[in-house]
Formats: sequence, C-alpha cells, structure tokens
Amino acid sequence: MFKPKALYCEEEIENYTLGKELLEKYKDVPKVIIDNHNNIEEMRKKQNSEFPNIKRNLIIGIRKTHKFTENHKTSDFLVPYTSSGCTAMCMYCYLVCSYNKCAYLRLFVNREEMLNKIIKTSEKSEKELVFEIGSNSDLILENTITNNLVWTIENFANTKKGKLTFPTKFNMVDDLLNLNHNQKVIIRMSVNPEEIINKVEFGTSRLKERVQAINKLADAEYPIGILIAPVIFVDNWKILYLELIKYLSENLSEKVKNKAFFEIIFMTYSYVHNAINTEAFPNAIKLFDKELMTGRGKGKYMYKDFIRKEGEIFFRDNMNKYFKNNKIMYIV
Repeated sequence: MFKPKALYCEEEIENYTLGKELLEKYKDVPKVIIDNHNNIEEMRKKQNSEFPNIKRNLIIGIRKTHKFTENHKTSDFLVPYTSSGCTAMCMYCYLVCSYNKCAYLRLFVNREEMLNKIIKTSEKSEKELVFEIGSNSDLILENTITNNLVWTIENFANTKKGKLTFPTKFNMVDDLLNLNHNQKVIIRMSVNPEEIINKVEFGTSRLKERVQAINKLADAEYPIGILIAPVIFVDNWKILYLELIKYLSENLSEKVKNKAFFEIIFMTYSYVHNAINTEAFPNAIKLFDKELMTGRGKGKYMYKDFIRKEGEIFFRDNMNKYFKNNKIMYIV
C-alpha cells in the first residue's frame, strides 16, 4: 500500500467529497498547499537523481481540462480522468518526459464532472463509443488509494450506451470482481517477460500476478485485452518473448483464451528518458541503443524499420501458433 511522504494539495479540494476523504485518510502526512497541481515550482527544480524521491509524493487537485482526444485503436476517445502519473517507475513511461510535472501521482477529486461528460457524450452519439480512461495513469493502482474505479464502474454500469477501457500493470483487482459491470468495462492487462519487468518496470506487479488477475477478471465476465507492451529489443529478445507467449498460453484460462484480444506495441524512448534514467537509476540496464534506434521528432527515438519488421514477423508467427483464435488489434 502506497504511503505518501508528503501531500501537495490545492486548497479547493476540501469542497469535494473525495477531497475531504483523502485529507482525512492522510491527515498525519505532511501537507503543502499549492496553487496549481500542474505547476509545482519545488518539483521543477529537482535534479534528475531525485526522481525516485519525487515519486513518493502525492498531489491532489482539481482537473480543469476535459478535452477528449480522438483515438482509433481500442477506443474512440482518450479521456482525461481521475488521475495522472503513477507510483511505479517504468523506465520508458512517456510521462517521464516531463517528470517534474507529470510522472508523480496526481489525483483529481472532481470525478463527477468527468464521468458526467463521458455519459453525456456517449448518449448523444448515434453509435456506441468506447472511452479510454486510463491513458495517463494506472486506475487499478489508483483505486487502492481512492476507490475511484469501483465508484466509476458502479455509476457507469447502468448507462444506456458506451463502454470504458483502461490498461494496467497491477493485480489488485479483487474489489472489482463482484461489481455489476454489465460488460461495459474492458480491462487490458499489460505484460512483459519477467526479466524485463524486474529490470525495467520498477514497482509493478509480477507477471504471474498479472496473469492470475486476468483470469479472475475473465471469470467475473469482464471483457479482456492483453497488451504485450512495450516490446524492448534487448539482445535476447526473441528468447524472452517466446517464453512469454508460451507462458501466457499455458497459464491463461480457457475463458481468457476464448475472448481476449491482443495489442503489441514497440517501445519508444527519448533523450529525457535517457538523461533521467542515467542519473536516477545508474545501475539499471541501458534502454537506448543507437544501432537499433532512430530519431522520431525532437529528442525522441523509435526502433528502426528493419528491427520493427523483424519483430512484427516474429510476433505474428508465434501468436498465430499459440493464440490462433485471438485477434491482434494492431502491432505498432
């Protein structure tokens, strides 16, 4: 269970039910009043080496921006929701690009406004829309602090139209299993080889725990997706990812294998990632590989075409062998 080192709070949070609950829950934690959760000067001045300590703070505020962004993968819209950032420290996380602004966990107490906008947008649409509510955070992790995911499912399950979806790297799903979700919430578990989880995805659940959580969610009749993401082309990547695919085939329940879809995403990286990781985690593996990576916009890197093509062939061949009845939504 996450115990924050300090709270950084906007004063207005006490006007919201969730804000009052969090202030009471963490009444013994040192508290700093801030003007804006999006601009904490003290955090901005921190050195890269202090990244792990910054992650121990909890920021609580009110989300002012509610802009929906069109998406054409597993949802229709990416939706700002109840949190941003995370307590885990995955070395590739895109939020780290602005680590002193976005990477630490920020909670937003005006959840009613956010969910109401989703419901109204859904009911106005002629087709059923899917809303991605977890693109900026991990809602399974957040739920252990706020109970927001339970609240969201309970308040969305009986709406007329629409579905919600989010990814996670955590196994704490037991609070969701007995909810009346009406199959309106698609939960997508992100997996990687255990060696990569151990060396790169600091503070997340183990592979075995994630697979057990998937099986529980499927038994509870949630629609299931599985992300193999991000694929990292380390020296022995074919061995590691083939072992992962075999492990999934052997340990996922038949119910999961009959209904789950897959997403496969190759890692992107950046100059900022490299700078922070070098100073914050000096003994960790190096993710930047100049032989395999090329520029992708200012300060960003992606894998070169030859390794991406090799990776796509590898995954399509092996997924077809072990999961021939499961759809791959995309490989990017």
